[in-house]
Amino acid sequence: MIGTVPFSKGFTNSSDLVSLLLSRGLTIEDIQKSIDYIDNIGYYRLSAYMYPLLEMPKSNHQYKRNASFSKVMMLYRFDKKLRTFMFNEIEKIEVAVRSKIVNIGCEVIGSPFWMTDTSNFINPSKFNKSLELINNELRHSREDFIIHFKSTYSNPYPPAWILSEILPFGVITSIFANMKDKKIKKMIAQTFDLQIAPFESWLTIVTLTRNACCHHSRVWNKQNTIRATMPNKIVRPWITLPTDSLRIYFNICIIKYFLNVISPGNDMFAKLRWLFIEFPEIDLAAMGFPKGWELEPLWR
Repeated sequence: MIGTVPFSKGFTNSSDLVSLLLSRGLTIEDIQKSIDYIDNIGYYRLSAYMYPLLEMPKSNHQYKRNASFSKVMMLYRFDKKLRTFMFNEIEKIEVAVRSKIVNIGCEVIGSPFWMTDTSNFINPSKFNKSLELINNELRHSREDFIIHFKSTYSNPYPPAWILSEILPFGVITSIFANMKDKKIKKMIAQTFDLQIAPFESWLTIVTLTRNACCHHSRVWNKQNTIRATMPNKIVRPWITLPTDSLRIYFNICIIKYFLNVISPGNDMFAKLRWLFIEFPEIDLAAMGFPKGWELEPLWR
């Protein structure tokens, strides 16, 4: 591409990287322990937690007066626990959404094999891509129930309730998005008291958040790449304070919304509060949490 240059940086070992951090003003209490952390975690991964501690302009690579390696590790540990927390909550949403899509699809269409029937989908190209992913999962699956189906039945594909158990959540949401019959899509979305467009959009946010958690990516102060579609009317408790929908707080609110539908009386709020108590140094505003967020209708 025009304006680009060849990458010229060489490898730097952990010991020299610690020396570099010290020269830039980062306080390091235990040199050997910091070397071990960089060895085992990686400097590039940890640099995402170092960046907020730099003085402005950040291009000078000089750290703030109170910046320390222990604070870097605190942010890293918080992010790890935040990912685990969100992943556990998203699992409940994933299971419920799979169930609704499969059950309503089977009941209304009247076929257990609707997921692999092109006549049920609006975009043939997207259907073929989904089918390719389905075929790949079937080829590589070692699940007992898949082996049993292949050895017992002559059908090329298992019914939807079996198939959905081996498909990644992203494939399930793509199948939903490509469904031809809008009445079925509306029925599925309405089980969560949402219209089709915001339901699809919120599922995309949940899927992207799930993937970030699953792949150990940073989520603590990361911005979304897409802005969620909001419902024309929302009948369930939601947020009222001004909120940046690109920040992680908004993702957490979407997760909470779904959980309130799936599991009324869930303990997500309590678990989130305990996480913040465990890490009192975390700047909630930087994550998009508005002042007084805990009093919002969604969280009450």
